Amino acid sequence: MTDALADRRPDPSLDRLLGDLVPPPRFADARLETYRPDPDFPSQQEAKDRIAAFAAGLGRSTGGGLRGMFRRRPETARGLYLDGGFGVGKTHLLASLFHLAPGHRVYGTFVEYTHLVGALGFQRATDLLGESTLVCIDEFELDDPGDTLLMTRLIRELSDRGVAVVATSNTLPDALGEGRFAAQDFLREIQAMADRFEVIRIDGHDYRRRDGDVHAPSLDDDQVRAHAEATPGATLDRFDTLLEHLTQVHPSRYGALIDDVSSAHLLGVRTLDDHHNALRLVVLVDRLYDREVPVLASGVDVAQLYTPELLASGYRKKYYRSLSRLSSLVRDGASLIG
Repeated sequence: MTDALADRRPDPSLDRLLGDLVPPPRFADARLETYRPDPDFPSQQEAKDRIAAFAAGLGRSTGGGLRGMFRRRPETARGLYLDGGFGVGKTHLLASLFHLAPGHRVYGTFVEYTHLVGALGFQRATDLLGESTLVCIDEFELDDPGDTLLMTRLIRELSDRGVAVVATSNTLPDALGEGRFAAQDFLREIQAMADRFEVIRIDGHDYRRRDGDVHAPSLDDDQVRAHAEATPGATLDRFDTLLEHLTQVHPSRYGALIDDVSSAHLLGVRTLDDHHNALRLVVLVDRLYDREVPVLASGVDVAQLYTPELLASGYRKKYYRSLSRLSSLVRDGASLIG
């Protein structure tokens, strides 16, 4: 019988949480040399050059060993904030910096760090991360006031300890000004954090669609089911059943949810019209994409996954990124059956 994601109850250990603080498989080999800037958008080459210079600066600041550096760093560290649309290579650049940086460094998504703080407690998490040369935060979010303030405090404390923090943005476009943090609701609370960063704006088109291919074929139920049953390591779920299951699993565990999955199969994909289901699906798609898991799906075309109202909302940046990533995974899945 084919495994189902909806039957899984992931409960990752603390060692697993800490062990996962590295770039995911898709970006395990990301390097500056493999980042291909779009010549039509000079800001991409500029960002690549700035990352290289920042990494070199980290190297100059770490002479004498990590702990010696930790004792001697009296100045507050400044970080980088990579701001731009989806598909311009922010995550690739962030992972490249991780691989370039000297000493101990950590890499995770915003939600992974908030979960780590919840598991360890704020002070213990700060002490643990404070031993790092570099903390990389992918998909920085301003969706939840509590989580946002928790992370801004964490960043301030790490910066005060001399830890460099580099983040990519995943902001609410309606709430934020272009290229800055200053959401009106959080301005006073997060301004001190924003002052610790140099904002690097990266313009461009979604690299996953530079070839103009936006087709993501939908399969029929029989094709999806047959491939799942014939494929070792595959999972098979009804779409609505999986959505219900995601309400019972913390988003920080979605990575563990898809451990050892060779390909994910979904039956009856439909259009989503509420933010709750849609935002959880966004996180799952991100983890599937990070781990390069092909998706085979029946139901509506990927382009119809979110209603026009959702795509016009403050979360549209997330939804469009999700559509881009999922269409890539669905094309990968369809190629498995020709």
